[in-house]
Order: sequence, then C-alpha cells, then structure tokens
Amino acid sequence: MNILLMEDDAVLSDILLDYLRESWSVDYAFNSAEVFKHLESKKYDLFVFDINVTGKNGLELLEELRQFHDKTPTIFITAYTDTQYLKHAFDLGAHDYIKKPFELEELGIRIQNIQKKFNIKTDKNIEITSEIIFSPTKKEIITNNKKTSLGSKDTMLLSYFLNNPSRLISSDELIQNIWDFDSIPSDATLRSHIRTLRELIGKEKIKTIRGEGYLYE
Repeated sequence: MNILLMEDDAVLSDILLDYLRESWSVDYAFNSAEVFKHLESKKYDLFVFDINVTGKNGLELLEELRQFHDKTPTIFITAYTDTQYLKHAFDLGAHDYIKKPFELEELGIRIQNIQKKFNIKTDKNIEITSEIIFSPTKKEIITNNKKTSLGSKDTMLLSYFLNNPSRLISSDELIQNIWDFDSIPSDATLRSHIRTLRELIGKEKIKTIRGEGYLYE
C-alpha cells in the first residue's frame, strides 16, 4: 500500500516515517505544494495529513483534491480538540482522524482499518523479471524458488525505485525518503545498498547517471 504523509513537524515526521515504513511504502511531504508534486507522478492508496501545517492547511488541501475528484481515503492528524474541525474534515470527505498526542500503534490500527474497509491489498509480490520476484511485505527476493532476505533500508530502496520507474532519482531524494534526519548515510553507504540490490536483481536494472543520480528500468 502506498501512503502519502504530510507533516511539517520534523521530529514527528521522522518518528512516523520510521514506524510506517516498517509495514508500508510511504512518501513524505512537508506541505501541500510537495503533496501536489508527488501526485504528478504517482497514485496513492491513502493520505495521512496533518491539519495544521505551514501554508495551505490539511483541510484546504483535501477540499481542493476532492474538487479534482480525487477520492483517495484520508486520515487526518490533529491537535485540535474543537469538534468543528472534525466535522468539517468529514464533510470534506475524510475517512478517519487521530488526535495528538497518540500512540504509533493506534495510527497503525486505523490504517489497517482503512485497508480492510477499502480492500487495499498489501501482500502482492512484484515481478521484477520472469525469474526474480520481490515481496515487500516479507522483505525478500525470490529467485528460482530461492529466498534471500533484505534489510529494511534495502527493501525501502527497492520499493522506491519500483514506484518511480524510468525517472532520474538523485541521491538526495533517496536519502530524504528512506533515512531519518538524524541517521543520514554517507555516499559510500548509499552506494553499498545500491550494490546489494544490483547483485540481487541485475546490474542493468539500476543505472548510475554520473553526477545526477540513479535510474531504474
């Protein structure tokens, strides 16, 4: 399941991304402008939007998306206790909300409920080639019935490439979307992860564009 998270609190967003990416493919947006950039090239199964963010708030963003006939299920994160905001959110087409502060497990349960309600599949294997299968949920590569386990970062990297095929992706973009702010890897570490993936799925699948980044084909 592909989730788009919008949260402008740097500390909270790092915590949420670390938790959510253990189970789902998650992209991050700091504000509504970044949300629209993501939507230009990708479709999501679920939005998780904070209401009170810099610039256009979450409610205004959802209202605009609904006007464009985007019916993506949406969960709001809010620090507001006033029920008028919650009523407005549901009137706009939100499907659930969670009030700050909250336990990460509670958010996970609410996401799982949305999955069941909308029958969103999460266990589908991805065919990389006729002989190579990737299971994001189980974090493994299957080659001729031989299973090879992947680490969390390798799983997230491969998922990111698969969700962004034939698009030049810079090292900075990969780091921003895969690693937390307080655990930014060195260039050598990133290259090591890329090398691991190439050994498993084929060197030709992930191309290096010198000085610019990587291209998955």
